[in-house]
Amino acid sequence: DKHRAMAHAISQTFSSVIGSSVTTIAGFIALCFMSFTLGLDIGVVMVKGVILGVLACVTILPSMILCCDKIIEKTKHKPFLPDIGKISDKVTKRYLIYVALFVVLLFPAIYGNNHTGVYYNLDETLPKDLPSIIANEKLKEDYDMNTTHMILVDSSTDSADVGKMLKEMDKVDGIKWSVPASMIPDSVTSSLKNDKYQLVLANSEYKVATDELNDQIKELNTILHKYDEGGMLIGEGPLTADLIDITDKDFKTVSAVSIGIIFVIIMLLFKSISLPIILVGVIEFAIFVNMGIPYYMGTKLPFVASIVIGTIQLGSTVDYAILMTTRYKRERNHGANKYDSITTAHRVSAQSIMVSALSFFAATIGVGLYSNIDMISSLCILMARGALISMVVVIFVLPSMFMVFDKVIVKTSKGFLPPKE
Repeated sequence: DKHRAMAHAISQTFSSVIGSSVTTIAGFIALCFMSFTLGLDIGVVMVKGVILGVLACVTILPSMILCCDKIIEKTKHKPFLPDIGKISDKVTKRYLIYVALFVVLLFPAIYGNNHTGVYYNLDETLPKDLPSIIANEKLKEDYDMNTTHMILVDSSTDSADVGKMLKEMDKVDGIKWSVPASMIPDSVTSSLKNDKYQLVLANSEYKVATDELNDQIKELNTILHKYDEGGMLIGEGPLTADLIDITDKDFKTVSAVSIGIIFVIIMLLFKSISLPIILVGVIEFAIFVNMGIPYYMGTKLPFVASIVIGTIQLGSTVDYAILMTTRYKRERNHGANKYDSITTAHRVSAQSIMVSALSFFAATIGVGLYSNIDMISSLCILMARGALISMVVVIFVLPSMFMVFDKVIVKTSKGFLPPKE
């Protein structure tokens, strides 16, 4: 009966859906801990999306399926995806091969992940045919102008001291020229000086977000504060240097928070000490592989990619691992041995994992290939590739880990063995 079938469908999937959504939400909440508010914006929108999606899936979706039951029956067709359940026996029988592959690939993946280059210069994410980008390139070629520093000095500072300061700054490596007050026409002076500050300019031959420019900024600040303790060095260069410091801290914070929250959720969901380590470890391996590929391909990523992708891939694809683990636990609890439990869990959940991962891939790959803004393109391609990598890792590596650590899982988890008579 369709109503009874739907009641069973909701009751048997509700805990998995809630558990999966909670981990996804946790991953996105971690983005809200970033001091760079782009993370907060993305995190809040993603969390709302997941909550609304879950509510729709457990209320509107069952109702729509029941209303359209006759249409669904009439439009049935053979599955387009192959029956991956046929390989379930092979995965569990040859589990040592996949464990060996995991061990062999783990260290290159970690190395690549840790050494993937990132860039912080935001104009590099924009199409090269924009008028502003063309104009900047023209300035660099014709006038050797890369970065212009704006220096705000207290308006009460003596013009002679400002002149001395600029002479010192001219001696700093990479400074091409500075504009002293004596060279500025009276008609312009009023625009560059008010009650609080006076503005002077210095041009650098170094590019934004390079080590040379960041070192230069430190030297300029030292000179500036010698003449005016409250003076400020502003502009694209100093802003980007601050951005590097902020996002470096954000990456460590977000990574620790997302792993910590998801670890606790899985531990409470499965009442297990060992499973959070296995599940998070498997997905983190998939993230390392995904983020390590650009290093071996010799490409650089926008700075935000390394922060956002790790969190999104962990929060979104740990669902695949939870789905398989839920079924593994159920089979084990019903008295099946480890081999049969893992094979059944793999056979039943592999198809759903494939559909979920391919949907994630389809939703992101188009934007990644179409967009000519590198930040958007890179993020979407990383998400698309991450979905496929996580799918492969969960389908082949996770069951192998269950085979290896079954005794540990059973002893350190509640509800994996049949209740005693």
